[in-house]
Amino acid sequence: MTAIAVTIAGSDSGGGAGIQADLKTFSALGVYGASVITALTAQNTLGVTAIHTAPAGFVTAQLDAVFSDLHVNAVKIGMLSQTDVISAVASGLTQWAPPFTVLDPVMVATSGDRLIDDDAVAAIVSRLFPLATLITPNLAEAATLLGETMASHDDDIQRQGEALLGVGARAVLMKGGHGNGAESTDLLITPEGTIRLSAPRIATPNTHGTGCTLSSAIAAGLAKGLPLDKAVSDAKTYVTNALIASATLEIGQGSGPVHHFHTFWK
Repeated sequence: MTAIAVTIAGSDSGGGAGIQADLKTFSALGVYGASVITALTAQNTLGVTAIHTAPAGFVTAQLDAVFSDLHVNAVKIGMLSQTDVISAVASGLTQWAPPFTVLDPVMVATSGDRLIDDDAVAAIVSRLFPLATLITPNLAEAATLLGETMASHDDDIQRQGEALLGVGARAVLMKGGHGNGAESTDLLITPEGTIRLSAPRIATPNTHGTGCTLSSAIAAGLAKGLPLDKAVSDAKTYVTNALIASATLEIGQGSGPVHHFHTFWK
């Protein structure tokens, strides 16, 4: 059967992040992609200038349309900016019960623009954590979810990941891309233990959509039947190579996108 993944996220009009990045990633990794759009953004490589949230009822209509027809193997959740949309997504996923769900708690764009209402954070924890196979916060997002300051040392990163397990997450990928050092190290933390995943830190300004791409690559791996640790490891390799290849792209005047189709474009 054809592996199918659904992205539930916001649209990036510049094409580098959000729904657009997710669908590109699914396609590059051999998975059919469908979408539920939660918000429209007026956005480019320089930043976000406007956000229009989709009505919760329309989000529900999209969910029902997709899941009633397609055999969905995995879901990726991205930008959810308001509590009524979060509730609509949680209710839809509870009803349709996809096998795997990857939750990327998008809160701030690469440009630094805030993308989520403050009161939506608690709703993400209470409504979506119990439904997610994996959550993929960066260090700033993990701190926001816990109401703490951002971790800067390995022990604190481990502790915060375990704390997210304690408030309902089933598995946590603490992303180290915003850290320092020659390597970018992520921690996959589950009740069974922790796996360290390291790759060379790539010096490039073209990092737009990195988090979206990683989470959708993990969802693609799960959709194809990979175990969680293998799906995460393969996704990290894919993103690392997409960052390296981003140097061959000339897109926009700011933080350009990673190269989703680096294995196909010559």
